[in-house]
Amino acid sequence: MSAFSIAFYFTPMKHAIQFDNLEKSFGSLPVLQGISGYVDAGEVLSIIGSSGCGKSTLLRCLNRLETVDRGKIVISDLEISKPQLSSRELKEVRSRIGMVFQQFNLFPHLSVLENLTLAPQQVLKISRSESKERAKYYLQEVGLADKAEMYPEQLSGGQRQRVAIARSLCMEPQIMLFDEPTSALDPELVGEVLAVMRRLAEEGMTMVVVTHEIQFARDVANRVMFLDQGRVVEEGLAREVLTNPNSDRLHTFLSRMRQAQMI
Repeated sequence: MSAFSIAFYFTPMKHAIQFDNLEKSFGSLPVLQGISGYVDAGEVLSIIGSSGCGKSTLLRCLNRLETVDRGKIVISDLEISKPQLSSRELKEVRSRIGMVFQQFNLFPHLSVLENLTLAPQQVLKISRSESKERAKYYLQEVGLADKAEMYPEQLSGGQRQRVAIARSLCMEPQIMLFDEPTSALDPELVGEVLAVMRRLAEEGMTMVVVTHEIQFARDVANRVMFLDQGRVVEEGLAREVLTNPNSDRLHTFLSRMRQAQMI
């Protein structure tokens, strides 16, 4: 096992993530309507669906960036959906889960290295020297070892997203969440980000990926979940679901995605 995989290896358990009957509304608009599912340790779950179907909201609930109105979410052995989490429990959630957003959310006034060392020092309380070594290691793993002293505005979109991935890995999480990480990139930059994510999957990282990259979902994900109007329409092994969808709604969605990617 490589040093890279050792960094986030942890003892397998029944489910790394379990969520049951999740409901979430924004005002009078229902966004999640009774969604249930799970992710096993070392598994990649891809969540697909049209814009507004609830994909990103579900992901944000899994990281306690949003709270659910009803339902239960358990990360490992910690229930994160209960109304009140203590500061200790919230810190525990943050330490277990890394998240990569559509936008890179890097601090523009900090160098790449400073962006990567900030959270480990402030949240994990590790030393400055150790955080630097960790940051340099993960920059090497995403192919950006030579960009440590540069600033975000000096990087391409693909490079900034890879920095964002390295920043999350510096917290050495058990689980990584990706919210359409390539949607803000020019088409020619998408591949370099997907290659890093593919590497993480091969190394055994537990991942939940919201994406419109259907080929990536088919090739890399273990399972796929298709949402429509806040509900799970179809879920199963990625290759089976994406090659032979059972529902007319998923069949239509995939046809439209293929047409859009051919333009």
